[in-house]
Amino acid sequence: MRVRKAVFPAAGWGTRFLPATKAQPKEMLPLVDKPVIQYAVEEAVAAGIEQVIIVTSSQKRAIEDHFDISFELEHLLEQKGDIEMLRRIRHIGDLATISYVRQKEQLGLGHAVLVAKELVGHEPFAVILSDDVVVGEQPCVGQLIDAYERTHGSVVAVMEVPPDDTGRYGVIDPAPDVDTGDPRLFKLRGLIEKPAPGTAPSNFAIIGRYVLTPKIFDKLEQTPRGAGGEIQLTDAIQALMAEQDVYGYAFEGVRYDAGTTMGWLKASVELALQRPDVGPEFRNYLAGLDLGN
Repeated sequence: MRVRKAVFPAAGWGTRFLPATKAQPKEMLPLVDKPVIQYAVEEAVAAGIEQVIIVTSSQKRAIEDHFDISFELEHLLEQKGDIEMLRRIRHIGDLATISYVRQKEQLGLGHAVLVAKELVGHEPFAVILSDDVVVGEQPCVGQLIDAYERTHGSVVAVMEVPPDDTGRYGVIDPAPDVDTGDPRLFKLRGLIEKPAPGTAPSNFAIIGRYVLTPKIFDKLEQTPRGAGGEIQLTDAIQALMAEQDVYGYAFEGVRYDAGTTMGWLKASVELALQRPDVGPEFRNYLAGLDLGN
């Protein structure tokens, strides 16, 4: 069955960005001139996703407003003759069919995925964490969908990290002596959450892109709360391996961790430099800065 739906967990408090996120969702923080979550939705649409399911909370109304039609703004732009901006604003509302579901309690990523169960139904689906901004020739989630279509198993996106950094991530444990026919594709026998340096089974870390079979919902319903009283998605995926094959895919592209202040700053600079409309002037500005102190 084709992957048509994507779940976007977006109900967290965004405490790392306080006070900026006191009154606005962290997903709406801009990278250049687009909010973080729009990059992720555009990636999903480019990969063929037809229905976007955003898991929100009572503090996230701005996300719904952003992807809705704004008649007043469109009328203003039309009156001003700013046709290019009018086209861009209308494009946001036309990206995909977008549905919203509330996560009433902050009980972790696994719980956020679980509350989307009724909207997903009995079909494979993607999970996209908008904090991870991935830029590449082919959409990252599209690469996972391709791997799913070959394997018919759940797939998690992974990237190589320095051995000293494994304690910051969930890390895959590849099954030994299994040739998938693709050097980027690994059949998994386990997932280790934040292993200490020197103890990790590999240096391939999981990032915020998944393609999952609907069986994951059964596992999430059976997963006990872990650290902090949260339901962990990695625990459910680990349980899923007892019944179905699960794979890791080393995606092609550059990933920015826009969920941290430093990662957001790096993403803002590098994405601006890649833009043909602002990149050259911004590059000249950076070159002229006195960075001696």
